[in-house]
Amino acid sequence: MIKDNEIQSLQQGHRIRLRQKFLDGKLTEYEMLELLLTYAIPRRDVRTLSRQLFKKYGSIQKLLSDDFNSLIKNDGIKENTATLFKLIGKITELEYKSALSEKPVFYNFEKLENYCKSVVAGKAVEEFHVLYLDSQFKLIEDVLHSSGTNDWAAVYIREIVKKALELNSTSVILLHNHPTPYTSFSTQDIEITQELYDALNKLNIGLYDHLLVSGDVVYSARNMHLLDNL
Repeated sequence: MIKDNEIQSLQQGHRIRLRQKFLDGKLTEYEMLELLLTYAIPRRDVRTLSRQLFKKYGSIQKLLSDDFNSLIKNDGIKENTATLFKLIGKITELEYKSALSEKPVFYNFEKLENYCKSVVAGKAVEEFHVLYLDSQFKLIEDVLHSSGTNDWAAVYIREIVKKALELNSTSVILLHNHPTPYTSFSTQDIEITQELYDALNKLNIGLYDHLLVSGDVVYSARNMHLLDNL
């Protein structure tokens, strides 16, 4: 029979090997999650938990972007672990946001996509954000415009225009999410894009793009040619 101290020794050895694999750049995404959990839950074998979480979420990014209250509903995830996940997610979001503030948003579209996913992916309700850009297409500010239900978020055109003028923004990116995975722009989404384009255009403020996050996909109205006729 394996004694408790022998089990602890085996677990410690496994964690040391995980850390070394990470430092060597050889860790898989699943193993990264396992390593992260060893710091959140230091006194338990977390291999089973990491497998369960990875099977449910499919990626670390989806896990980190999940809502706090949703995270703690997972067996084995308590408030301290959920807080660590949200902290790491916020740090990642800040890194992407900083990159968008330093260079034009079109410089690295992947970073823009990753930022959008870090902000709204995994949310249980729709959120509508407006990313206000300067004349060089650098991010000035990301404003959470509204938070709604599982299939709707209010859009107030006058408030968006007013904020753009306050920030001296010369163009904007609209961003919202669909809690239902892999659903593209709805007819209503396209209509509100048209209305916002018209309102902003009257003040020589451009609509650079409308981005939609659904599941792990970022849909771009610009790339889908939905803005061609505006």
